[in-house]
Amino acid sequence: MSTTYGVPPQGEQVRSMISERLAEAVSANGEKITIEWRGQQKHLYVISMPVDLLYYNPDTHRIRAQRTLDPVRDLALDNDPWGHEAQDYLDTLLKCEPSDPDKVDEDYKALRDNLENFGQKDPGIITIHGVLVNGNTRGAALRELGEKHIRVGVLPDSSTWDDIGSVELSLQLRKEHKRGYSYINQLIAIDEQLKAGRRPDDIAREFHIKTPTLEKDRWVYGIIQDAIARSATTDGAALRLVDFEDHQEKLRELHRDYTSAAKSDPDAAEALKESRLAMIVLGYAKTDVRLAKTDFHDKYLEPKLPESIKPEVKSAPVNIPGLDGLTVPDATPTAKATRALTDTLLKAKATALAGSKVSTTQVTEAAEKLRAAKDSFDRALTPAGRDDRQQQRRLAAPERLSDACDNIDLCIGDLAQARATRALDEEAFDDAVIRLRQSLEKLAKQAARTFTEPGDGVAWLLEVMKDPS
Repeated sequence: MSTTYGVPPQGEQVRSMISERLAEAVSANGEKITIEWRGQQKHLYVISMPVDLLYYNPDTHRIRAQRTLDPVRDLALDNDPWGHEAQDYLDTLLKCEPSDPDKVDEDYKALRDNLENFGQKDPGIITIHGVLVNGNTRGAALRELGEKHIRVGVLPDSSTWDDIGSVELSLQLRKEHKRGYSYINQLIAIDEQLKAGRRPDDIAREFHIKTPTLEKDRWVYGIIQDAIARSATTDGAALRLVDFEDHQEKLRELHRDYTSAAKSDPDAAEALKESRLAMIVLGYAKTDVRLAKTDFHDKYLEPKLPESIKPEVKSAPVNIPGLDGLTVPDATPTAKATRALTDTLLKAKATALAGSKVSTTQVTEAAEKLRAAKDSFDRALTPAGRDDRQQQRRLAAPERLSDACDNIDLCIGDLAQARATRALDEEAFDDAVIRLRQSLEKLAKQAARTFTEPGDGVAWLLEVMKDPS
């Protein structure tokens, strides 16, 4: 449900100008733009408005996560969304990188340069009081370029803030749109739609993703929210949504591997999740994060951890509320240890990023914890990577042979279809079979050198490919 921000202070004066220009557009049967409006198509007349008279939308999904980068200015945005300080903050957020407010977003630069070279192609959308619904970033770019006007369609007078949010989403998610939401802002938008009671498959369709992908992203968003809550310190420091902006692929891979591991061993899956979350906090690349499997903590990391950050874990039976005397086993020591270590690192990372909220001493101590953890993980990754490469080599030959079998199975179906339609190139097929025989002969020779005690499968191969001479 969207927040209600009311009417901007100059909203009625802006409304008067918009109404006059709309009347002229209607009289001339001018340009129109089509939007999704309350479940149906609606055609809006397009007018030209002075860009400096319009307001940025404080509820836009584009910068929802980034608002928390500056708590003081974010508070001003809540208290006075139409004031100069709040609107200036929105202008800054619309231009900056989603994960780094100190850098100008390359996508924004591309949009700005495109507007400078080719002018505005697609109209934006505004409310009757001059609030930009779609086109906030274009408005920022046009102002920076010194352009005086922006072309916009105007929403009906009866529009609510819920309507504004729905229209923004529907326009933003059109496939031809050039600058999409950042990953975290898309997660926020999906979560809002779900909380509003919409069906997941309908939301997935609008976001141009599959329903399983939406469910995966819901899980990821929950992990992020949980990590932020766990990072909170008594001094008020905590990680922010934007701190996870650049980790989309790592988090989605975490979901895949966690789900697979949880089918057979939920505690091992938890250990995997916590180890990978710790590595994400420490800034490891995706290829390194993948090395943290279910046994990573016990087998590689725990022996490398210094006592200063090694968690103390005690396991005890857990009482079931309302059932006196009945207990269940506690989580395994590994699952508890990995979670405790990750909690330490989450809090340390939040403290290191807290700035003036905490003392210099606290920042130094947090940085030392992160440094010690990074050193331990670095040393653990060396043998883990070596073992992973060895495992890949052990599995390479069986996997390739399995892939070849899959292709032969497909060939059987193709052969049957070709026979039915009499469309088989018999000579080419015969040549391919000869090549298959030659490949199997080479495979049999290599297998004979490799296996001193061949199993049933290898024994069959050696027998079948035995030289009849």
